[in-house]
Amino acid sequence: MTEVFRTLLLIVLAGTAVTFVAIFASWWFEGVRRLQRALKRVLGGPPQGEALSPAQGRAAGLNFDNETLAVLWNNGSAGLVYGFHEIEGAELIVDGRVMARTRRDEPRRLLDDLVGDAERVALRLVFDDPRFPEFELELFGPGSPLRDAADGIRLGRRWLAHVEAVLRRPQPRVATAPEPEDDED
Repeated sequence: MTEVFRTLLLIVLAGTAVTFVAIFASWWFEGVRRLQRALKRVLGGPPQGEALSPAQGRAAGLNFDNETLAVLWNNGSAGLVYGFHEIEGAELIVDGRVMARTRRDEPRRLLDDLVGDAERVALRLVFDDPRFPEFELELFGPGSPLRDAADGIRLGRRWLAHVEAVLRRPQPRVATAPEPEDDED
């Protein structure tokens, strides 16, 4: 009888251990947490601004300390990191229409109309990069962690404000070689 009890106890303990490992793995690889960890890794610290789309497996994050913006796709396994000087602008797209925009050397187009019953809200970031000139991130839509379209619009407006603040900063000067001096002897 003691052997049966010991065997049952080992089976219960093994089942409990496997269950806890499965729960931890499910928590660890959950889409939002995975994207947040990837943003933190590529930005060199926690982002001061982030937008996540676990349904798309995409994310974007800002780090004001080292002046970088990261965009990730494929659940954070691929992405690019841009310096603030490479950002050209951003657009807030609601149901396929550009509702607000901020671009370098252009006046900001403000969002006048709050669309509370929208089905899709997206943020498009535009970069000075010929290979990857834009990155679109769905803020609200099917599978979104946000409650409603209004939350997606608020997040998009916050990102537009961040991008506009970055664009208003003076651009870094590119170092040029000094011109040769003529000796007049």
